[in-house]
Amino acid sequence: MIKKIALVIVGVLAFLVVWQWEWVSYGYMQAKGQLRIMLNTQPVSDVLNDPAYPDSLKRKIKLIGEIKRFAIDSLKLDPSGSYETFYDLKGKPLMWVLIGSEKYRLVPVEYKVPILGAFPYKGFFDETRLQQADTLLQQQGFDTRINEVAAYSTLGFFSEPILSNMLKRSEGQLAELIIHELTHGTLFIKNSLEYNENLADFVGDYGALRFLAQKYGESSVAYRDFLAAKAFYERYDQHILRGTSVLKHLYETFKPDTPIAIKDSLKWQTIAQIVTSSDTITDERSTTGARLVKKRRFNKLNLPNNAYFIGYLTYRNQQNQFRQEFENRFHGNFRKYLTYLKQTYPSL
Repeated sequence: MIKKIALVIVGVLAFLVVWQWEWVSYGYMQAKGQLRIMLNTQPVSDVLNDPAYPDSLKRKIKLIGEIKRFAIDSLKLDPSGSYETFYDLKGKPLMWVLIGSEKYRLVPVEYKVPILGAFPYKGFFDETRLQQADTLLQQQGFDTRINEVAAYSTLGFFSEPILSNMLKRSEGQLAELIIHELTHGTLFIKNSLEYNENLADFVGDYGALRFLAQKYGESSVAYRDFLAAKAFYERYDQHILRGTSVLKHLYETFKPDTPIAIKDSLKWQTIAQIVTSSDTITDERSTTGARLVKKRRFNKLNLPNNAYFIGYLTYRNQQNQFRQEFENRFHGNFRKYLTYLKQTYPSL
């Protein structure tokens, strides 16, 4: 009897492997990447006591500890075992995400992940597998974009380490990143990635400002530069989001019999105008080098495609909604707002 049950289980598993081979293979690749990280981390205490590591790195690691305590004690994000270990990337990327979009509509390629729901991107630890997936999407007629990932959240399933590439960030950028990821571990709604990412961005921005104000004061360079950077990126985000509206309207004018050459010509003219007109955005930071990199990333020979705009729709399209709800309904009381969100939107 036991043998028969075992044979049935093996048969079912074999069927699932064949039926969902792509996801089984993908899951194995991701699990292998996650395991590699977990097996090669060091306790933070060991890094802080190791004379081989420079003091500048140790200061940033200690800062992350302060940010985490602030996020839990002051913002009331859920306690987490993350950021208690350190993983040295040795200058290599952590992983990549692949975004795909229809060529003449701002509609993402979606990936349905078991348990977690649908995602408008796919993550890869394996660069060869990434390039193969990118090539396949392009062959299928999609616009694509590959982004390096600075950090990610396993939503509390595992404890995330401090990654060496995080430590290149400024105090404000580091606080925004850590609080963003801790927000995912506190509240993550199935099949609502746009909501999840916009919420984490909102909480990350708000929390970083509050942390900097508490640690350095609102008159400090760290606080004023982060506030100015936030204002600049909000202007840039709104500019790109207005551009998505222009593109959507353009694509709606295309007819089934509109020649591809005309579609492409109008599409790239419009995108070029969106990119070029971003030069009018002002920046009040004390150091503005990042602004030039941000705005001059593209040129006439290297314009962003629809997948670039999909990224903004995913991460930044609902910022005003959260801000207005937070200020108008909860009068700036973040703890009450977070309690409301938790009660209204059950998390995974």
